[in-house]
Amino acid sequence: MKPIGPLMWEHRLIEKMLVSLTEHIDKIEKSKKVNTLVIDNAVDFIRMYADRTHHGKEEEILFRDLAKKELTPELKRIMQELLDEHVWGRKTTAALVEARNKYVQGDGNELARIINLARQLTGFYPRHIEKEDKHFFYPCQEYFTREEQEKMLAEFWEFDRKMIHEKYNKVFEEYTKLSY
Repeated sequence: MKPIGPLMWEHRLIEKMLVSLTEHIDKIEKSKKVNTLVIDNAVDFIRMYADRTHHGKEEEILFRDLAKKELTPELKRIMQELLDEHVWGRKTTAALVEARNKYVQGDGNELARIINLARQLTGFYPRHIEKEDKHFFYPCQEYFTREEQEKMLAEFWEFDRKMIHEKYNKVFEEYTKLSY
């Protein structure tokens, strides 16, 4: 198996979540009420799965190893675009959290912002995924030997193995900060 296999599997789950989020946002738009659990779950999924787990493997393993190669100008450009898009996704997700929090505090004007930001995210990720799947992953694999690909795949599995511990160490840290 090539290292792009797990990354593309992750894309399929992200796409399914985006469809579900879109359906929830449609309901929010019609009802004019935000179910904050929907937003909280979507944010957790985007932050922990799409960004930290998926983008983490891309940035900390795949892109790191590609940076050591003599890439074509086109692949260098696409890799930089992908990195920039990851940053945009993080900022937009943070803005969604901010809007959610203001909404919970009683600012009804944030309803439109929540809908807008969620729609930006659900519109962004399919284009981002298509760019990776169709224009980046396959050509970049040509730069790696079979041994390098096997090593990268092993690093991906180790990265995934550590994620649950990283998440719940952060949960514990936040839990200990709670005051009553």
